Amino acid sequence: MTTCADNTAVIAELTEWQRALRDRFPIVTGHPDLAYLDSAATSQKPQAVLDAVQTYLTTTNANAGRGTYPWANRTTALVEQTRDRVRRFLDDPAPQRSAVHFTSGTTEGLRTIARDWLPGFLADGDEIVVPVADHRANIEPWLETQRQLAREGTRIRVLPMPYQRASGDYDHTALARLAGPCTRFVAATQVHHVYGGDMNIHRIREAVGPDAVICLDAAQSIGHVPVSVAGLDVDFVAFSGHKALALPGSGAVWARQTRGPEFVPGGWSGTPNTVGIVSLAAALDWLQAAGTDRIERWTVALAARLTDGLRRLDAYEVLGCRASLAADSPVQRRRGIVTFRHREIGSGDLGFILFSHGFMVRCDHHCQGSAGEESESVRVSLHVYNTVEEIDRLLSVLASLG
Repeated sequence: MTTCADNTAVIAELTEWQRALRDRFPIVTGHPDLAYLDSAATSQKPQAVLDAVQTYLTTTNANAGRGTYPWANRTTALVEQTRDRVRRFLDDPAPQRSAVHFTSGTTEGLRTIARDWLPGFLADGDEIVVPVADHRANIEPWLETQRQLAREGTRIRVLPMPYQRASGDYDHTALARLAGPCTRFVAATQVHHVYGGDMNIHRIREAVGPDAVICLDAAQSIGHVPVSVAGLDVDFVAFSGHKALALPGSGAVWARQTRGPEFVPGGWSGTPNTVGIVSLAAALDWLQAAGTDRIERWTVALAARLTDGLRRLDAYEVLGCRASLAADSPVQRRRGIVTFRHREIGSGDLGFILFSHGFMVRCDHHCQGSAGEESESVRVSLHVYNTVEEIDRLLSVLASLG
């Protein structure tokens, strides 16, 4: 159980650590009058990542896997080393067997699995589970696969992932009742991009049994919380580099390679995003040095401070688990994402008002699936560069709006 006192203790313990890390983000220190609260959309970049990109572009830039001269060889080696870096970052228990494929981000990663791997794994009459209230990137590719297979004469059934409406978490008990011998594939999300909850992925394996393939959207967890595939019996992990301090256009799919055919992306492999891959390696190094466990503790404490404050403002509705709003909450707090609405001011208007006070937040439907929220909302998403002062100032502005 995490309490208000625990949050205060975490903030006191980590404040000096956080200040030192915040100073390493040039865009943040260069705009002290602005508070960037949209890290679930994209993260800011530390100087170490910018330096790694600059060094690569001015010393080694070449295509990978194409030439035999030193720059090309070094670039090829950097790409392969980054594959290993991803495996180590994910605490891969069997790196000699797994595969890492670089993508432009989570969306392409999930679509690559859906397009190039899933059709060969499924047969007529099989079932797949789709999280219909999660991000559309983790919904649409699986429906596309269903339509593709139908055109080829293979009928598969799509089962909507059951949710606990009161909390936004998956209903793992209902999932266990839903899943059967024909349930072959389950798509899931580790940290929900609207509600900010840890979706308790370890319970999915218990619910669906040992044979179903589990594909994990880790867009909001990689770089924000510790992720160990050694402790998660999942088969795929897809994530975006740009949400984890790396450059836009970078990302990866990790595949365990123990259930079903090997994951081999189809088609001709063109020029990789070498700069993005270099930035990803540097970002993972930076995150490991900073400590994703401490980043999680810091952002959870800030999110708890924000939800505790919003709970006292009658004009606002906080989305997701209501029980976690209490200062002495007996359930988990939000993983750095807090989404809310004003009961009278539209979310778009509220976003403009907040920017006039120096806050950059997201105001829309957040790409949630059709079973998600019907109305727009304001999302505050945090990272290591955000401060207690920003949260307190935000609460003060929100309180002034009544």
